[in-house]
Amino acid sequence: MIKRLLSYILPIRIYEKSSLISQSLEVSWNNGKLVLDSKNTNYSYGSLQKVLRKGLISIGYDQIKKMDSILVLGVAGGSVIKTLVDEIQFKGSIIGVEIDENSIEIANRFFGLHKIKNYRTIITDAKEFVKRETQKYDLIIIDIFEDASMPSFLFKKEFVDYCKQLLQINGFILFNTMILNEKNIDRNNNFIKQFDNENFYCKTFSKVEHYNQLIIIEKRS
Repeated sequence: MIKRLLSYILPIRIYEKSSLISQSLEVSWNNGKLVLDSKNTNYSYGSLQKVLRKGLISIGYDQIKKMDSILVLGVAGGSVIKTLVDEIQFKGSIIGVEIDENSIEIANRFFGLHKIKNYRTIITDAKEFVKRETQKYDLIIIDIFEDASMPSFLFKKEFVDYCKQLLQINGFILFNTMILNEKNIDRNNNFIKQFDNENFYCKTFSKVEHYNQLIIIEKRS
């Protein structure tokens, strides 16, 4: 309790673990809340949760509650899953795909992710998962970072095409990206062009929590 109160003055780290994906993972008390950070950015329960919440609000909580299945590519500490379950009261199936076993260990130990009954974690590479998955989803949330950078495969045609196949008609993709320079802007614009036809509707929210751009895609047919 003392550490929690002191965290309103400055963050207090309580746990640290190395990561092959993100160099390090740190659990800290920050403004009275437990958060998960990598070396250079927030991974869960801080600004990231605010970013993804904005995207979910844009899609509509009532619409999400009616969905049957959600796929989360990139789990980290699981804050978006907690938003789905605790705030939206989503009762359908949630599958989380995460390559870093250490982040899932932290998510279970400090944030109780394993206690969510309608959620299941799959430890694997998202790039490989979308290739072999056959189930279709009403919402695909893509939130994959390696510390403050994003893997290039996320923007490649192969990955995009697999995600299109996994998306139900009238389903949504919510893609969290980070814009740090002009190259990142071009990268995102090229990603959006891959959905530039009558089957998809795209919209973006820029400068969310300063550096994030949310891309929301709806599959119409």
